Amino acid sequence: MAEENKETKIPQGQNGHRSAAIHQRMNQKTKWPEVVGLTVEEAERIIKEEKPGVQIQVIPLNTGCTQDYRPQRVRLHVDFSGKVYTPPIIG
Repeated sequence: MAEENKETKIPQGQNGHRSAAIHQRMNQKTKWPEVVGLTVEEAERIIKEEKPGVQIQVIPLNTGCTQDYRPQRVRLHVDFSGKVYTPPIIG
């Protein structure tokens, strides 16, 4: 009887990165939807309380950014009033 070749597949995370899926499986928070609508200062405080050592990067509305993945970075996309408008995620 021939053995089947079974490949172990790691599910990909929300943004398509395997690292994000690994963080999720380890029960580490990777997304903060609860900070949408808050100021940069409020959002940064909450995120850093839950994930110390993370680097926060503020991205103003209509500003481009690189697509590289960094597990210690969280981007805060803010509108013209300085409030977070999309849920920040690791990367």
